[in-house]
This record gives sequence, structure tokens and C-alpha cells, in this order.
Amino acid sequence: MAGRTACHDDRVSALDLAARTARATNAAVEAGRALGLTVGEPRVLHDVFSVVVHLAPSPVVARVPTVLTSTSAGLAARQRDELAVAGWLADQGHPVVPPSPLVPREPVSHDGFSMTLWQFVEQDPAAEPDFFRNTASTARLHAALRDFPGELPFLGFLDDSIAESFTALADRPDLLAPADLDRARREWAVLEPVVRSREGFAAAFPGVDVQPVHGDAPFYNVIVTADGELWSDFECVALGPVECDLALLGEEGLAIYDATAAELGLRPLDERVLAVMGAARQIQVVAALALVDHLPSLAEDLAPAVEAWRGAPFAGGLADR
Repeated sequence: MAGRTACHDDRVSALDLAARTARATNAAVEAGRALGLTVGEPRVLHDVFSVVVHLAPSPVVARVPTVLTSTSAGLAARQRDELAVAGWLADQGHPVVPPSPLVPREPVSHDGFSMTLWQFVEQDPAAEPDFFRNTASTARLHAALRDFPGELPFLGFLDDSIAESFTALADRPDLLAPADLDRARREWAVLEPVVRSREGFAAAFPGVDVQPVHGDAPFYNVIVTADGELWSDFECVALGPVECDLALLGEEGLAIYDATAAELGLRPLDERVLAVMGAARQIQVVAALALVDHLPSLAEDLAPAVEAWRGAPFAGGLADR
């Protein structure tokens, strides 16, 4: 399984990528059958960082992570958090893609992969994404998540893999120039104590509350069905400031969020936290260059975001405070 931070000798060909997809698909099929599901015509719905497979004719979708930022040691724990949060939201009647009711709400391990199983929902192929409406929906999601009773790690998606990726990129000036790598490391040294520790965050931003958050731009992670819109993809769910779900969003979207948040009794967004969380997100993007050998399309996909980072304020202005 592609579970290591990429290094020079890990480059994969198109044949390697196809073989990885086939292996992940086969693992999902075998795992589903072992759980008693009828699987006759598996269909790959999505294949980037995870292979997402409809285990047809069963109404179950398996999501199998194949491109990971570091080792897979903590993957199952993160998947348990994801299933717990999405399952709790579904149980409360909130619009979410739920874990499959046909299997236990637990990650499933098979052939070196750790996967999660979800209820299949039919997407509306004619639907156009409405990111502004989804931003208002993000405020409603935050209001719902405030009542989640479980424990979650503080901004757990900002983990050791960032520093590990910079170590790998030191040997890859073709992916990140030495001057850029130096800035990224210095910037992370300023951000890390604030975004990886609840105590550090509280010291930097006294009075700014934290709560369960989606962790990965929920206004993009909405599935449109004939019966309405469903929140999805809680892989990065964590405890943190709501601003981490809105980092790098434009002013119009932020205003829509604040208007809906006010109606729901939520606090307004904090511009200082937005800037710092935006910087942390940009550092994640730079670190993701270490995965190019596992997912070659990333080099082109990430180029505009890396260029935007080069022109952004250092550490979201945190170093200037």
C-alpha cells in the first residue's frame, strides 16, 4: 500500500497506478463479501487519493485510501473518528452520507488496506455545485457538530507528515526549489506550536472557541441527490476553530457564512484565525508535493496553489504579532 512519504525511488508508472487501483478494488470486493455483502459488479466511482468503489449490486460504497501522507499507523483511528461523527450526524437526522447500515461502523482491513464502508447514494448528474449555498450549509454543519459528544484530536490533520514531507523534498529540488523549502520550513516552525496544540492555539487566540469541525472544505464536499444535498467526506474531522473549514475562501463566501452563523447563534469568523489557518492550509499544499511520485498528476494540479503561497503573507502574519 502506498503508505510512505514519497521519495525518489517510489515513482510510479501508469501501469503501477492501474495495478494499485485494481488491488484496492479487489480488496474492497473481498472485504465486502467477507462481511456478507453481495458483490457482483464493482464500479470505481473515484480514484485520486482514495479508490472509491460501489460494491454493486449492494447499496454500499467502499473508500480505500491509497495515497497517504506518511505511514498508515494512525489511519484506522482517524477512520473510526470519521465513522463516529458521520454516523452520529445521520442518527440525529442531519443531511449526511451515512455509514452503511449493512455492516458494523468500523474500519475494515484487508490485503494491507484500511477502508470504510458507506451507504450508496445516487448523485444528480445534472446538478451544478453552488458553493455559496454550500457555504451557508457549512454554518449549519458547524451548528450541528457543536453537540457531537465524542472526543476528537485537535487539528489532527496537521500532523508529523508535514515535517516528514519537507525532509523528503530536501532531495527533490525538481519538485520544490531550495529557497521555497527553506521558507516552508521556517513558516511551519512559526505555525506548528499554534495549530498543533490546543494550548498553543488558546495562547495565540484567547477567547476564540473550538469545536468539532469537518476539517476539509465542507463547502466542496457536498453530494447533490434527487432528494437534496448531503454532507460527505469527514476524513479529516477534528477539534478546531471553525475557520479551518473556511480557510482561503473568498470574501463573498465568508460573508454568507457569517450571515448564516448569526442566524444560528454562532460566533462571527475571526480574521486573524482565518489568516493563520489559511497559511497552515497552504503549507499542507506545499508538503503534498512529496506525494507526486505516488500521484504524478499532483505536480500540475498543485502548481497554481504553490504559486499563490509564494505571494502570501508569511505564516498568515503570525510572526508579526
